Amino acid sequence: MKIPTKDKYRLEDKTQLVLKVNYFASLFALLFGLICSFLLNIQGIIPYTFLCFAVLNLLNTLLLKSHGNLTITYNVTSILAMVSAILITLFSGGIQSPFIYVLGIVVFAGYVTTRVYGKIYLAINLIMVGLIFLHDLSDFNITFDTVPLGSKDWFAFLSILLAVYLLGGVFGKNLLRAHHKLYRSKQEIEERIQEKETLLKEVHHRVKNNLQTVSSLLSLQSRAVKDKKISSIIKNSQNRVVSMAMVHEMLYKRDDYLSKIELRPYVQELCEYLIRSIKGNTNNITLNVDIPDYKLSIDTVIPLGLVINEAVTNALKYGIVGDNPGEITILLKALDGGRYEMFLGDDGKGFPKDVGPKTTPSLGLKLIHNLARQLRGSVTREMERKGTYYRLVFEEIVEDFNSLE
Repeated sequence: MKIPTKDKYRLEDKTQLVLKVNYFASLFALLFGLICSFLLNIQGIIPYTFLCFAVLNLLNTLLLKSHGNLTITYNVTSILAMVSAILITLFSGGIQSPFIYVLGIVVFAGYVTTRVYGKIYLAINLIMVGLIFLHDLSDFNITFDTVPLGSKDWFAFLSILLAVYLLGGVFGKNLLRAHHKLYRSKQEIEERIQEKETLLKEVHHRVKNNLQTVSSLLSLQSRAVKDKKISSIIKNSQNRVVSMAMVHEMLYKRDDYLSKIELRPYVQELCEYLIRSIKGNTNNITLNVDIPDYKLSIDTVIPLGLVINEAVTNALKYGIVGDNPGEITILLKALDGGRYEMFLGDDGKGFPKDVGPKTTPSLGLKLIHNLARQLRGSVTREMERKGTYYRLVFEEIVEDFNSLE
């Protein structure tokens, strides 16, 4: 499985961070153990614990190359560090030991990896600090302070120095470097997304311009044809092209939802254009559009717009005759299962019940039914109402728009 770029960068940064921290921790543990044994005259479990941690942690880090599981390496290191810090704390003064601050670094390292591990190690270390405190308060002590009185100040100084260096010099520096890498990666990704959005807008702009050019050519052709029937056919084709051009125009004008279109303003603009185109600027047509604020994909809106184009065109040309007043209604509501229901039609004179897509040569009716199938839905005619009304049930299409068959 291909790892996303962002996650890949994050994984590489975490791996580098854990490797560097582990190597530094092993080196400092070895040096600290030698200093305790030879310079501070601390004998027994403390130097041995430092030495064991250094060897085991180095071995654990080297094994990462063989198994490749960063989580295992991190958890083994954290457990080794926690056990070692608890032992050294118990044998260097208990709750008053300066080495107890290393337990806090273990918690910090947990949060560096994931929030879950951070919470787990936080809970464990809080419990251990509480147990160490109770152990020191009790009369039954199983440990004793192995740090000589003359070496306590030096041991405290070196313990705090180790804690500060690991926290700031190792974790802090590598975290800052990882943060800068992620920030640069984020900027690069955002720039690429912006470039793609700009390119997509430009594509929609060019498609709209091309469709408008086709519309203009059809308009010129219709005016050049003397046969009114052929001229009407060309004009209908022009309106279909315009209905598609409007979709691309709305897409490139938006600052967001480059693949989604607000349906209500699109339907409103399309119907107003058709009314002006067929009935003129002065007309007696009332437009009733009742559509909630739905945003649908381009693969849904284009065939839906063509359905509306055919229904409204038929209503204006054959249903509402001449200059007679009339009303065009388009209603939409959402159904269960991601489907939609649309009622569209007019209160004109209508047409006979026996006329349908199979019994008429009309391309408009055939297109309405074919486009309904394209929308994975169905269309039925509402016979009980005056005029011509359709009930279209469809679902949103998220795949490429295929040609009608």
